[in-house]
Amino acid sequence: MSDIQMTPIGLQAGMWCARLVAVAEPQVDVTHDGAVLQGAKVQADGEGAWLMRVPVPQDTLSDGLQTYLVTDRDTGAKLGHFTILAGEIPADDLRAEVALLRAELDLLKKAFRRLAGGS
Repeated sequence: MSDIQMTPIGLQAGMWCARLVAVAEPQVDVTHDGAVLQGAKVQADGEGAWLMRVPVPQDTLSDGLQTYLVTDRDTGAKLGHFTILAGEIPADDLRAEVALLRAELDLLKKAFRRLAGGS
């Protein structure tokens, strides 16, 4: 277990950011498909707090869901992850299935209300 706590901030202009809380400057690795990404930077952001910035390489982006893993370099413990969804969503993607179920449920609710209301 790592002594580093990570709170994601988000992705903007190709740069993913998170806030880290640790006693000393955290040493982290960000990987995609097992390869360590270059360019991740950690800088002080107050006492015991650090800002991590990770440029997302264009060559890691493609259709579907891409997952990036953040780990403590010293212990190998997982601190968190972030995902990016781009392009076409695979037909068997769970989010697509949930969206379809929600749409069908909305249709059923409208039909039920119409029948129950007598209109």
